[in-house]
Amino acid sequence: MSSESPAHSEELLTVGEVTARTGVAASALRFYEAEGLITAERSRGNQRLYRRHMLRRISLILAARRLGISLADVAEVFTTLPVDEPPSHRDWVRVSRSWKSQLEERRRYIQSLERQLIACIGCGCLSMRACDLLNPDDRLRTRGQGPVRLQEPDEPG
Repeated sequence: MSSESPAHSEELLTVGEVTARTGVAASALRFYEAEGLITAERSRGNQRLYRRHMLRRISLILAARRLGISLADVAEVFTTLPVDEPPSHRDWVRVSRSWKSQLEERRRYIQSLERQLIACIGCGCLSMRACDLLNPDDRLRTRGQGPVRLQEPDEPG
């Protein structure tokens, strides 16, 4: 282990350095801090300073948002991570696994929507409400407004 490693991991970054590195606006950093997703220290001049490992948390927030994972879910997972030191590789693996089933469920839902949409377009009537193939006798009217078949999982058979 080099003598540079501990100093490097404890290096404090300014708001400007963090925004330049992550592409996240300063206002978003303040929001993430207020939500308890990241932490900052204060300089003698009351300037926010972030430990370098906060870059990883911010990157995970951005990746989660891109995957459609809510900030509430991110916050829940972050409660299991250390704040005062960089998370271990094992911590990051655990975090990614915790979202795997959620992403798989979303993938199944999107595939179901795709199958239903293709079936609807394939019948040629272009009317989900009156379609005799997918909605005989307009039976779906009792299940609510809008495209209820697209809002629910596939029906058997």
